[in-house]
Parts: sequence; C-alpha cells; structure tokens
Amino acid sequence: MGKVSYEYHHMGIPTKVKKEGERYSSTFKMYTTKGHNGHRVQWHRFEEGCPLHPLIQSTAHVAFKVNSIDEAIKGKKVILAPYFPIENFRVAMVEIEGAPVEYIETSLSEDEIWNEKKHQGSVIYPQND
Repeated sequence: MGKVSYEYHHMGIPTKVKKEGERYSSTFKMYTTKGHNGHRVQWHRFEEGCPLHPLIQSTAHVAFKVNSIDEAIKGKKVILAPYFPIENFRVAMVEIEGAPVEYIETSLSEDEIWNEKKHQGSVIYPQND
C-alpha cells in the first residue's frame, strides 16, 4: 500500500462528569458525546469494568482517517485491535509516546459517520435506542 495518509477526524477526552447528549455503549461500558461541535471533540465517560485499555480510559486521544489501518499500525503498539464498530467504518488504536492515537479507515461520508441512526444495532451500540 505504501505511504499512509493522515487526516484529522476528532479528539476524544476522558471525563468523569456526565455530559449532555451522552450515548451509552453497553459493549464498552462507556458514554460518548456526539462530537458535533466545530472541532469534533467528543467526551468519553467510562464505567467500572470497561474492557478498553486503561490508556484509552485515562488519556485524551486524537483520531485520524487513514487510507490503510494495516499500514498505519505496522510496527506500533496496538492497544485496540482493528474492528468494525459500524458497517464500513474500521477502527484501531495505538500507543505513541504514551498517548493513544485512533486510526479510522472508512468509505462513509462525514454525515454518515456522525448520523446516530447509522449506529443503531451496531457492534458499539447493539441496543436499539
């Protein structure tokens, strides 16, 4: 595949404070805000027993859209193995210098990515809201 291209997608910040508009993921025992603000900042609140890596639960992360997750994670410490939280949207997270970094490989438009209806019944949000 060659060179990986990186495009800023969003930032996720852990919090212990309940935020307006949170959505619950029973898969990860976490709450996430929509990220609809101008800079796509999302807040993540984690319940006890969350299966995600402790670094993801404690440290802010930046997310990039990449042309190849497999190339992007090559040689890096993977803290969340590649998976599809929603259809046509593949995600992985790595640790870089002590910070989590998320990679997203997708053919979805931004409207499709941020559309909550697209998430219903997905791996990350299996409950039907």
